Amino acid sequence: MIQFIIGEKGKGKTKVLLEKANREVKEATGNVVYLDKNTQHMFELNNRIRLIDVTNYPLTDADEFVGFICGIISQDHDLEKVYLDSFLKIAKMERDELDLEEVCRVLDQLSAISSQFSVDFIISISVTKEQLDEKYREMVVAEL
Repeated sequence: MIQFIIGEKGKGKTKVLLEKANREVKEATGNVVYLDKNTQHMFELNNRIRLIDVTNYPLTDADEFVGFICGIISQDHDLEKVYLDSFLKIAKMERDELDLEEVCRVLDQLSAISSQFSVDFIISISVTKEQLDEKYREMVVAEL
């Protein structure tokens, strides 16, 4: 399953994602991972959540990011949820002009990975509902 927290930059998506992660980890039976662009929120996360600063790894494009996600899943068979903050930035898709086709391609890959490995992805992404592909609009849990 994939869920989205969407809105323009600076609208408070990270706060909503942190609250959701901390609330849901209490009921999680498996492991929980939070991917971010830095470790700024380390002390705001429940200590059962593993925080990974993606910028510490030499990723150069979205395909490498998907491979990185697969590597995390392959090393943790008890992984239940992955929270992705600042999705466009950590997935190496943040540019002056948003490439909606590339975003959709990566989301399709994450959707397939989610189904195959029973891992939920909760994604904070700086887009509007209109920019999000129609098939993903019903998966929006918060719009800011």
